[in-house]
Amino acid sequence: MLKAHRFKYALIGLALCTGGVSAADRLGKSLTPMGAEMAGNAAGTIPAWDGGITQPPAGYGGSGSHHVDPFASDQPVFTITRANMAQYQDNLTPGQVALLEAYPDTYRMPVYQSRRSGAAPQWVYDNVRRNATEARLVEGGNGFVGAYAGIPFPLPQTGVEAVWNHIARYRGHYTVRRASEVAVQRNGSYSPITSQQEGLFRFYDPKGSAAEFDNILFYYLSFVRSPARLAGGAVLVHEPLDQVARPREAWAYNAGQRRVRRAPSLAYDTPIAAADGLRTADDTDMYNGSPDRYDWKLLGKQEIYIPYNNYRVTRPEVKYKSLLQAGHLNPDYTRHELHRVWVVEGTLKPNARHIYSKRRLYLDEDSWQAAVVDQYDGRGELWRVSMAYLKNFYELPTVWSALDVYHDLQARRYHVQNLDNEEVGTVDFAQVAPNTDEFSAAALRRRGVR
Repeated sequence: MLKAHRFKYALIGLALCTGGVSAADRLGKSLTPMGAEMAGNAAGTIPAWDGGITQPPAGYGGSGSHHVDPFASDQPVFTITRANMAQYQDNLTPGQVALLEAYPDTYRMPVYQSRRSGAAPQWVYDNVRRNATEARLVEGGNGFVGAYAGIPFPLPQTGVEAVWNHIARYRGHYTVRRASEVAVQRNGSYSPITSQQEGLFRFYDPKGSAAEFDNILFYYLSFVRSPARLAGGAVLVHEPLDQVARPREAWAYNAGQRRVRRAPSLAYDTPIAAADGLRTADDTDMYNGSPDRYDWKLLGKQEIYIPYNNYRVTRPEVKYKSLLQAGHLNPDYTRHELHRVWVVEGTLKPNARHIYSKRRLYLDEDSWQAAVVDQYDGRGELWRVSMAYLKNFYELPTVWSALDVYHDLQARRYHVQNLDNEEVGTVDFAQVAPNTDEFSAAALRRRGVR
């Protein structure tokens, strides 16, 4: 159990979340435009926010190009290992401690100077400010109204509001990328599955409005390119906001039969085949979908060493055979920094079903992106640990995950998403957004190939 003193920001953070309009007036002043504390911490180990990275560094080739590391000259200040973790345990999650204990000889956390690089476009900040006074949860907390194109609750008063901030965070309007995912076995072996992915974030259409996004957060389309036995298969997802009122819709294209069929339920704890059972549907993106099966509690803030500014981990010169090791990623390529995070705990409701009895999310205060998620089994024991290796996609800008990694502590295996080191580029935000008709079942059939 976490010690009470670890949440030293709890009362301060929750106090900032009261006061309605007066609290919203602090956005851009004592609080950042996203609702984080502008000031650094008392120890000086977390700096004040100065606007983050808003322009690409010299040498960057443009949207879709692999990112230049703006902090390439930084060196680790120290490294956390199993041998010295007691010294830093108050700033680690139970899942991070468990990984250090599970792999005492190989897992380590290089810690670098903390750099609050998080940023977003001004039009998103403007929307966040409006949302702060107009957004409200629907009955049961299964969605919200009165918000558009920005974090809905920059001054959260409940756990479920903080969860919605993660789900509805900014990731551009239209994205295209080619990337791989792998399930790494106990012996370190893996077989990549590579796909072409497209995402249309309806909620963040710069020309749209709260009245026009029709309860759809985004559309997602993915075509498998390799291996040959899976090539041509595709999945299409329509992601509603309130998935209790309107469940997620999904279609699958079978290349061999050249047929499109409605996919079975793709929600909650449905296992994902490409992840070899290491990721559930709602594990994806650290957490997604309807929050209705859990009671969510906002525990407050904590200072945690989280993956941050991870540019090196997806650089082209870092090949998969070097990055993907037995048990975990090669620590030589990872970067951790001390940041303030909101801690949100979800406890499975008495009559609800899910393989996880409890989830604890650690949300970066500057972006609302979940950086670490600890998941517990039906016995209440820590089972899985999800980690998002964050970086600023400065071409937008926004903080998003370079890689998502899902560890199973019991199976001693892990799953990695968004690998594109060995591709010609990374996610491209600059392509012209298509009409929503291109994300229909009929369009999926037209675009399908053998």
